[in-house]
Amino acid sequence: MIKQFSFLSHKRWLYGVLSLLFSLSIIVGNAQPTRAISWIELLIRGAQIYQLSSISDSQEVQLGKEINQELIKSRKAKIYRNGEITRYVNQIGQRLARTSNRPKIPYTFQVVDDKSVNAFATMGGYVYINTGLMKKAENEAELASVIGHEIGHIVGRHAIKQMRETAIAQGVLSAAGLDSSQAVQIGVELALNRPNSRGDELEADRFGLENIKKSGYAPSGMVSFMKKLLQQGNSTPAFLSTHPATSERIKLLEKNIDSRTANVGKGLDNRAYKNKIRSL
Repeated sequence: MIKQFSFLSHKRWLYGVLSLLFSLSIIVGNAQPTRAISWIELLIRGAQIYQLSSISDSQEVQLGKEINQELIKSRKAKIYRNGEITRYVNQIGQRLARTSNRPKIPYTFQVVDDKSVNAFATMGGYVYINTGLMKKAENEAELASVIGHEIGHIVGRHAIKQMRETAIAQGVLSAAGLDSSQAVQIGVELALNRPNSRGDELEADRFGLENIKKSGYAPSGMVSFMKKLLQQGNSTPAFLSTHPATSERIKLLEKNIDSRTANVGKGLDNRAYKNKIRSL
């Protein structure tokens, strides 16, 4: 009698598990019939799954770390190994991170060995500044304005929104979410190509301007650097070659800067800045 009861219990348990897995596979399959990944496949893979609509700060930081590792491993971001320059950029970045609207996540600021005038960021607090951009800037306020803008993208969680939109467009976002390997691939592509929308760029400018003001930098640095890049004409850097036009962004920034205090603050000493980056 005991054996019969044990057999029936195990049988009912097995039916229950099979029924649950079958139901989940139907739900996932109906949600994304094109290239959706079922719960069963995800369980077999043992993959980390991200629900992009409700990703936590800790999950965002972990995903950003994985994207950063892939960027470096693939040499798509060749890190500039100069302790003096790295410390200087990190010092500016951490100062801005503390006064940003997301000061509680850890930030990592890295210099990329690339002559092009560019900067980019990915989720979880990872910011990258090209050596070419550092040389183009005339003072610390101008460099801080770019770092502030990139932090603005992180504050706005723009990369997460873009990742979700890209995953939907590619048909790889299932009801379960997005697995880590696909998320990293999309994250690397977004970090390098920066297809930011008009709204995202303007919001990053607004967050960046507010931040450099709070951290004590002269706000004029943000406008002067953009004007400098605008004068390059057809060779406008990749991180500005998006909507809206740079001229429109300059007008909006000038509108939000009091002309009486535009040059009030630190970072306008050109000579001091050149001394800081002389090893470049």
